[in-house]
Amino acid sequence: MESIKIKDKLELINDLWKPKVIAELNGQQVKISKVKGEFVWHDHKDEDELFYILKGKMIMEFRDRKVEVNEGEMIVVPKGVEHRPIAEEEVWMMLFEPQNIKHTGDVKSELTMDNYEKI
Repeated sequence: MESIKIKDKLELINDLWKPKVIAELNGQQVKISKVKGEFVWHDHKDEDELFYILKGKMIMEFRDRKVEVNEGEMIVVPKGVEHRPIAEEEVWMMLFEPQNIKHTGDVKSELTMDNYEKI
């Protein structure tokens, strides 16, 4: 049980769209990531996702609308809802997700990750 310096952990991340695990609790993983550009359209059939923006502004795109999520704000994407995060400039975010979640749902792309590094 020690404090986690999130900014120090973010300085270890060089790759975009490659979340890193910084903590685990109750079957959930707390991840941080740097993102820029567009992610792939995907959903998670059985898992909700929470995105908390630490730095910058992200657009969460849904098939019927777009939601702007600013620094210090969060959004929860319910299971089964197709979505695509977009960041015009580099965004730092924290995610709360179940440990078994698939990064891109059932979609396979060059951004798909099968294992998450712990930092």
